[in-house]
Amino acid sequence: MALKIFMAVTGILLVAFLYLHMIGNLKIFFGETTFDHYAHWLRTIGTPLLPTEWYLWIQRGGLTIAVVGHIVAATILARRARAARPVKYAHRPKVQGSYAARTMRWGGVIILLFVIYHVLDLTTLTLNPNAEAGKPYANVVADFAPGRWYVTLFYTLAIVAIGFHLRHGLFSAVRTLGQQTARGEVIARATALVLSLILVVGYLSVPFAVLTGLVD
Repeated sequence: MALKIFMAVTGILLVAFLYLHMIGNLKIFFGETTFDHYAHWLRTIGTPLLPTEWYLWIQRGGLTIAVVGHIVAATILARRARAARPVKYAHRPKVQGSYAARTMRWGGVIILLFVIYHVLDLTTLTLNPNAEAGKPYANVVADFAPGRWYVTLFYTLAIVAIGFHLRHGLFSAVRTLGQQTARGEVIARATALVLSLILVVGYLSVPFAVLTGLVD
């Protein structure tokens, strides 16, 4: 039970970060000056108590621990579930439950690969050939330019995977943390769906705005 609670708590922390990050991303619709100012502000959080960018590195370290812990907990729980099955099925029965529940494992792998790619693409700028340090707005526009449609496609697939993962994960976390009533289950499922849709639309609005010329 402790592992399930740990997995639920780390998942909620990661979801909170995703929403805060999404809100920051949406500042791109207010123009280059606003977006670049926001990006610069992130690097100065905690100053002068902390040196420049230390907050970001502390945050990245905390998120890394949460992600690794979440994955390890999920792996251990999955192995325990398989070990607890007394007899392997000769013919695997149809799995009951949503698409998200059946694809949590592969969804998690896709998300992990996407996070690694995203960091190399827009944080270190390693995979963005037209990027320039200190120009976050221009780097986002260059990254999702029409000529790099394959980046937008991969980004879309990854965000949709996150949406499915989040929908099932939020519902499971609420149940793990004590929600047991039928009415509560209906509310939890509906809330998880709405929050997932908001996240998907919020994140995808940026690359598609660049792709269509709304942001340039």
